[in-house]
Amino acid sequence: MRSALVAILVTAVANICAQEYPKREIDIAQLADDLYSVPDTETDVEDLYENLLQLLTHPVNLNKATAEDLRFIQLLSESQINQLLKYRSDVGNFVSVYELQAVPEFDLTTLHKLAPFVTVNDHLSSLDATFLTRVKKEGDHYLLVRYERTVQLKNGFEKEGGEPAQFRGSPDKLYMRFRSSRPGDFSFGFSAEKDPGEELTWSPGRGYYGADYLSCHLQIQNKGRLKNLIIGDYQTQFGQGLMLGGVLGMGKGGETITTIRRSNIGLLPYTSAYEAGTLRGIAVTVRAADHLHATGFYSNVKKDGTLDLYDDDEQEKISAFQTTGLHRTEKELDKRKRIKEKNAGFILQYDRAALSGGIMFNQTSFDADVQPNATAYNQFAFRGKVNRNAGLFLNYNIQNISAFAEVAHSFQGSIGATAGLLAALSPKLDLSLLYRNYGMRFYTFYSSGLGENTNTQNERGLYWGWRYTFSRRYQLAGYIDIFRFPWLRFRSYAPSDGYEWLLRFQYDPSRKVKMFIQAREETKSRNTETDRSTQYQVSAGKKNSYCLNVDYAPHDMLRLKSRVQLSTYTINGMTSAGMALIQDIVVDAGKLKLTMRYAIFETDDHDNRQYSYENDVWLAYSMPAYGGAGVRKMAIVEYKINRNLSVWLRYSHIRYENLQFIGDGLDRIDGDQKDDVKAQVVVKF
Repeated sequence: MRSALVAILVTAVANICAQEYPKREIDIAQLADDLYSVPDTETDVEDLYENLLQLLTHPVNLNKATAEDLRFIQLLSESQINQLLKYRSDVGNFVSVYELQAVPEFDLTTLHKLAPFVTVNDHLSSLDATFLTRVKKEGDHYLLVRYERTVQLKNGFEKEGGEPAQFRGSPDKLYMRFRSSRPGDFSFGFSAEKDPGEELTWSPGRGYYGADYLSCHLQIQNKGRLKNLIIGDYQTQFGQGLMLGGVLGMGKGGETITTIRRSNIGLLPYTSAYEAGTLRGIAVTVRAADHLHATGFYSNVKKDGTLDLYDDDEQEKISAFQTTGLHRTEKELDKRKRIKEKNAGFILQYDRAALSGGIMFNQTSFDADVQPNATAYNQFAFRGKVNRNAGLFLNYNIQNISAFAEVAHSFQGSIGATAGLLAALSPKLDLSLLYRNYGMRFYTFYSSGLGENTNTQNERGLYWGWRYTFSRRYQLAGYIDIFRFPWLRFRSYAPSDGYEWLLRFQYDPSRKVKMFIQAREETKSRNTETDRSTQYQVSAGKKNSYCLNVDYAPHDMLRLKSRVQLSTYTINGMTSAGMALIQDIVVDAGKLKLTMRYAIFETDDHDNRQYSYENDVWLAYSMPAYGGAGVRKMAIVEYKINRNLSVWLRYSHIRYENLQFIGDGLDRIDGDQKDDVKAQVVVKF
């Protein structure tokens, strides 16, 4: 009876709050600042922002969400997750997203951040309706069509001496995406992309079906013992991502607590335009018994790469993998889909109360030997046709502490392991701790473990993060990460070590004003050339980065964002510097929204290039590199014709000082200016 009364009262409050605070569109730029901070040149931007886009297009159902689903959103502390699950257990299903205000430790700030990523299915809807009926009446459907082009032509499009241009296709970039989904029930859709310079043609014999890249999936969830079934393109996320991590890993950044723990969410559709990250085939999770789930998957996909012949016979070898996804020239086309890669694996997972754990096996095989061209640093790189990994993971939650670990072994190599914990020591203080040890012969091809290297190999490290919330207005956070590389690395031809720390102070005096100031320092070894070109001296390089960001909304229709970024890089007693001054203006008049940016920048070298997320059209992202000296301008016009039809127009311009050309090789643009245009239409039905 008490629960029923509470539910009635909360529902009334939620309905009132829903009218006062309508569900807002997500501010990707703000979320990027909160989670990723100020990226550096080694950040894999495409992987990071695909995580955000995955969340945007596949919201979590609050009435079905597990603790792992909620951790995947990366916005809630362990204490908040526990309070939400306890509230749902005591009171029952949520009737509105805004009912979250009744959950202890949830305030309006948290609610507004979380709302775009969660949903509550209509409690009157019936899961016993036919599939087609649910798709028609309860699914969320949209079709997106996007066009992009750089106004200036690159050298690859120019004809020389009567010879045809080296780029086979037009300078236009085309993208189409369709998706229909209902969280926790079904999802299906497809994506198609043509990059600038690629052909748009129909030639099944060459693997062309219109666009150069095609992706599709069909997902069914929660049908009796069948928990998840995906046919088509998918990705896996189990344990801490050492073996099976997809492209959903987050790096170190402004969020110092939640981003170090990977969510054990299992199978997900693959919707990214990053062509090298997909598994393609079938994957299924079933409930084998109470508290026991079994997952199996099989993938057979063709990847880009370079095939060469051994010196002593006619047998082919894989000397390099290609991940750019560009197929514009004859040379690039020769590498398109040349490598057959098969993946198979299984996961047996036990979940009960606060404990979850599992065992995993994965085999990756290729149709030719992987034999990368020998360099000083890749002596321990994977070689051969087949790689097998086996591992186990364990997660345990006790009150407001979450402990997690994973260990995996490469059959022909060594071990990779990680272990850590997240702890909400009080409503104000959160701590995180992570230890990692990735062996020199630990081989994985789909890993998202936290680390300094581009893969989980040849690294040991200890990360400690903390966050203290003085009040709703003040927050101080930071981390220290100490790491070591037992063997040589790219651009560092000796075993080395380093460290990184970050300190961030955030001040939100009101809902209209938000600001933060941040400092970051990283020390890492690098080769420095000596008088003899065959020898290198390894020296420690130190990069310091600083950022001041102020976000101000003087009116409901107007938002201003000012940003200053500074950096220095010191090696062998030589110091270089860089800076960027950025001003964003957003005017939101309901159906019509205008977003503008003006930035000036000046950097001494590549080490001080400045990066800052730039607003883009829906489900797209932009992270331009501010290098050299110049000015960048950007404007986006968004118009909602009606609730089902929206259009975007985007224009960006960059002008450099003292440059005769931009880029090099076939991507070179003569002159000191570059202009890009983009148009997008989204139909929801």
